[in-house]
Amino acid sequence: MNDEARVPEACTLPTAEQPLRLLEFDDLFATSLLRQQRVSPTRLRWQLDPTVEARTRDLTGRESSCCSFFTFSFTAARDRLQLDVDVPSEQVAVLDALSKRAAARMRA
Repeated sequence: MNDEARVPEACTLPTAEQPLRLLEFDDLFATSLLRQQRVSPTRLRWQLDPTVEARTRDLTGRESSCCSFFTFSFTAARDRLQLDVDVPSEQVAVLDALSKRAAARMRA
């Protein structure tokens, strides 16, 4: 992700659109991210407000289409939406940057 790490070459999102995508993730983190956990070096788990499921599925679907190394897996519960973010080992630096960005912007 742009601020903390270079966007990997595998990302096909046009450069001009990258800041807008980052803002979408920032808004999601600030308004809906309840908890973050690093499950493994290649997996990050987010607990989100369940009311943002459709929005989050749309955002992660678009992100997967330009950064195919991401795998997003959803598990819905009554009071939380769990989202696991997986990357291959060669993309751990990208996941590290995403984790850092989310932690800095997580809703209080």
